[in-house]
Formats: sequence, C-alpha cells, structure tokens
Amino acid sequence: MSSTESAARDRLAEVLTRRGTEIADRWVQLQLDRVDPGVQPVPEADLREEADALVTALAAAMAREVPVTPLLTGHPELHDTVVDMSLRRARSGSVASATSQAVLGLKETLLEAVRHEAIGPEEMFHAALAVNRLLDAAGALCFETYADGREEIIRRQSRQLLEASTPVVRLWQDVLAVPLIGNLDTARSQVVMENLLEAIQQHGALVAIIDITGVPMVDTSVAQHLMQTVKAVRLMGAECVVSGIRPAIAQTIVQLGIDLSDILTRASLADALATAVQLTGQEPVQDTVAAASAAADGGRSMR
Repeated sequence: MSSTESAARDRLAEVLTRRGTEIADRWVQLQLDRVDPGVQPVPEADLREEADALVTALAAAMAREVPVTPLLTGHPELHDTVVDMSLRRARSGSVASATSQAVLGLKETLLEAVRHEAIGPEEMFHAALAVNRLLDAAGALCFETYADGREEIIRRQSRQLLEASTPVVRLWQDVLAVPLIGNLDTARSQVVMENLLEAIQQHGALVAIIDITGVPMVDTSVAQHLMQTVKAVRLMGAECVVSGIRPAIAQTIVQLGIDLSDILTRASLADALATAVQLTGQEPVQDTVAAASAAADGGRSMR
C-alpha cells in the first residue's frame, strides 16, 4: 500500500469517526427521499439503526492496515453488519434492488463528506477508489445475502403450507387419519410421512388411515410414495390402511402394473374406519364416526 493510499485510508477512517453521526443522518435522509412509488419503505427507526451500525463498522474497518479488496471478508464486524442488514430487509419484505441500492447510496454520502475535507486531488482519488471498492463489494454481498434469505423464507413458507395441507387427525384412541387432497409429489409425500410417524410416536397409535379420496390421480410415483409411507408406519409398530381407492384409480393402478398387494386398501374412509375397529377391537364414539363420514363426503365433493 503506497503512502498516498494509506493517507487516504486514514483520512476516511478519521472522517467516518469524526463525522459519523452526520454521515448516518444524511444517508438515512437520502434513503427516505428516494423511496420508489409502490415500494414499502423501511421504517425510519430501522434505517437509523442500520446507518449507525454500518458507519461504525466502516470506520473500524478503514482503520485497519489491510488492502481494501479483502477488507469486507476479513473484517467480521463489517461483514456481519452488512449481512444482518440484508437479512432484516429480506424478512421485512423489502425488494432486493432497494436493499443493494441502499448500500451503494452510502457512497454518495461518504464521498460528499470527504469532498469537504482539505485534501489534494491524488488523495481524493485514492479515497474515492477505496470507497467504491469497499461499498461495491458490500452491495454485492448485500444482494447475495438478500437472495439467500428470501429463498430460505420461501422454503420455510412452502414447508408450512405443506404441513397445513397434510394434517394428521386423531380419530379416537389408537387410530390416526391423514386426509389427502390435491396432487401428491415427493416433497408433500415426505411431509406426510414425517408428520404421520411423529403422530404415531406421540399418540402410541396402532392404526393409521391414509385417505386419498381427494387425490385426483395416482401414478407410479404416488404409488411408490404410498408404499414407502406404509413400510415406515409398519416399522413404527402400527398398521396402515389406504382408503379412497375409487374404480378409476384401481383401474389405473392395474394398468400401470403397480403391485399394492402388501398394502391394506379400502374403497372408502368409512370402510377404513370399520377395518380400524376390527384391528384395534375398540368401538369409536358416535361423534367420531359422524365426523369421519363428513370428512369422507367432503373429500369426494372436491374431486
């Protein structure tokens, strides 16, 4: 690092420390003034918290005798501050472009503060170069973190939707049921298996009914998922009954050459309930039978 570059770095660190509050104020106001129409703005209190943290981290990073290019990854406080800001905005619903532009907008604020210092052209050039390199890297990290954060949120929400669409219902003592409605793919099948096995362990169930009355189509993939679930249930010490095998589905299974001979199947949920009574030797109360019949009728009406 040349003496001029080192002097520019020292100047930046000194400006960030001495005029940090002013720079933070100006950056916050700049973001408030440049909110795009139709985009939900970040609350001013959050902007203030972000600005104070980032300006403080920048001042500490600039004071280090380390080249600018690896400074962002080599200074944990600065790196974590940028990542935390980006993740918070991703969780609050801010758009990616606004998040990265916010970091890049700090360039203007910082360079404006440096311009008012009595420094020569060469030192000013090196100061601007350092600011651009550092904040360009921060903007890229901000965008990358935002994208990863949004993907994680989407994955978590998708998982929650899958779990909500595959409830495990305790019909009566020792008997559980999973009424499935809609298409059954690999991800949803995995959620069905996990939720069902956890419920079997929690309730000590002896019979699990998987009702596919509301599943529009059964192909090779769906059949494989069902067989895997049945095997897993049996490993837990319970018996599995698959109900809702309509004539059209039965015909499709035969045409595809799928062997379900090892699986206990019934045409309707009512038939599966009767089988569950036989397997457990327990008679359900009348309200349970009525609720189960209503669930079966509801699944049929959605076909």
